[in-house]
Amino acid sequence: MAGEEVALKINRRFERASESIVARFRSVSTGNICDGQGRSGALDYRIKPISRKASFAGVALTVETVPKDNLAPWAALDIAKPGDVVVISTGEYFASSVIGDVYVGMARNRGVLAIVTDGVVRDVEGINAVGIPVFACGVSPNSPWKNGPGGVGFPIVIGGMTVHAGDILVGDPDGVVIVSRMKAEEVAEELKAVLAKEAKMEADVKAGKSIPGWLVEAYKAKGVRYID
Repeated sequence: MAGEEVALKINRRFERASESIVARFRSVSTGNICDGQGRSGALDYRIKPISRKASFAGVALTVETVPKDNLAPWAALDIAKPGDVVVISTGEYFASSVIGDVYVGMARNRGVLAIVTDGVVRDVEGINAVGIPVFACGVSPNSPWKNGPGGVGFPIVIGGMTVHAGDILVGDPDGVVIVSRMKAEEVAEELKAVLAKEAKMEADVKAGKSIPGWLVEAYKAKGVRYID
């Protein structure tokens, strides 16, 4: 019946970032991506790799669940597509895991590239055996229920950032960064200058330099006073 309360709400019609634009971020570090979008975009520092494998770039499949429940994360697999990254907001609930190795294994079988959550997970050895990246705030062997409520495919807040289904997520050992699908082309273009600058600085290091060239210019522009 119309208006009847349900355990799950699922949006199956969101637009995903194209593979061609995701590919432009695939070999770029999270730090450089942040540099390319106003020095920002990373999730909270507590969301870090739990798995040995820690690098990915894919499209956000957003999930919102309530504490100690994972019905919505399981429902997300029903609409997941190859190249997706399941992003689970628990409201930073740490008293029980939101997913474990069986979930990660089935996600991999569905073509999911990685799992990211602001909660905690379980079964670390099994997760490593599955072989896709899992990022979380920690580990707990406590288990969730499967009652709901929850949502899939809607905007969520996780790690201090708003993530829309279809956005780009990139992860590496430093953490996870979000690139809005709507701004991805702009950020990708900005990355050209960022990477060129990075290459120049790396060349300076290899050449033996110990002071960056921009520091002297900063002294001139901003002023410096030596206290001897």
